[in-house]
Amino acid sequence: MLKQYKLKNYNFRLVLYVIALTFVGILVIGSAKESVQNKQILGLFLGIIAMITVSMMDYSFLLRFSWIFYIFNILLLVLVKLMGEDAGGATRWVEIAGIRFQPSELSKIIIILFFAYFFMKHQENLNTIRVLAASFILIGIPLILIKAQPDLSTTIVTALLFVSLLFIAGLNYKIVLSVLAISIPAGLLFISLILQPDQKILDPYQYRRIMAWLEPEKYADAAYQQLNSKMAIGSGMLWGKGLNNSQITSVKNGNFISEPQTDFIFAIVGEELGFVGSVIVILLLLFIVLECIFMARKAKDLSGKLICCGMASLVGFQGFVNICVATGLMPNTGLPLPFVSYGLTSLISLFMGIGFVLNVGLQPRKYGMGDT
Repeated sequence: MLKQYKLKNYNFRLVLYVIALTFVGILVIGSAKESVQNKQILGLFLGIIAMITVSMMDYSFLLRFSWIFYIFNILLLVLVKLMGEDAGGATRWVEIAGIRFQPSELSKIIIILFFAYFFMKHQENLNTIRVLAASFILIGIPLILIKAQPDLSTTIVTALLFVSLLFIAGLNYKIVLSVLAISIPAGLLFISLILQPDQKILDPYQYRRIMAWLEPEKYADAAYQQLNSKMAIGSGMLWGKGLNNSQITSVKNGNFISEPQTDFIFAIVGEELGFVGSVIVILLLLFIVLECIFMARKAKDLSGKLICCGMASLVGFQGFVNICVATGLMPNTGLPLPFVSYGLTSLISLFMGIGFVLNVGLQPRKYGMGDT
């Protein structure tokens, strides 16, 4: 499981970007809700330990246990349904041996690992009906369990993650075009159906979030968070109001955003660090995504490539959606901003995922890339 690696192949740039972004998150979380800042600092240290440990493990060896990881993931998601803790109308957390965590966050990393193994194993016959049907069934089970929590936003991001992995694995472009030809009109029909007042597809709170985005004046009680978030970001102007400021005009100080340390952390970034701070956060996210893609190009096999591209997709999709929600470009979905939002499960899971990417980089293709 442990191998001899060359230090020159360790991607310290990626490590630097991840730690820098997390450090910015810790500063902003301390300003948003000081009482949880120390927990996030603990999460950073635990995350670094997890990242370094995982980065030293041979991913090819670990992928042999992919089915065990998959079954473990399903059991955790079922456990949430059976004995999960309710918070804010959703049951997404479970406590085991005194440790409270969110299995759906860990599920994203496990899904990347499992399908990296599955698609590599079926690389030659990926475009057959049997393999495609099996892959959709295998992703469908965790998606149904996550949706039932209910957690539509994580379900959508996980589905996008799966589609990205399937495309990168070598899905035939004819199948892609055929799916698009069906899914685009089907998507438009779905949107028209869910916008009907008597629709039964979405839960009531999900319907109100969409309508609050489309008609904020009519659904003011459901739209206030996004409206205040946009106000906060705009009020920060170029340099922001400063961390831990006590200005009475601050949206944060007026408690106009509930739980700003989680889903709407970008509003605090915009208000207190301004346009400059917001751009820095976006650039760090972009650099992490690009480094993962660069590592994918050096991977020794398809599974390594999929691990890197999977992490790039996860950070990219989730970061994009979170910032779009905070700026009012998408309906409120309730997704954390990677490495920035408060949440130990999300933070440590992401660090573990980066650890796998680093290990892929430690085992590059031999021609012109260095030896393993």
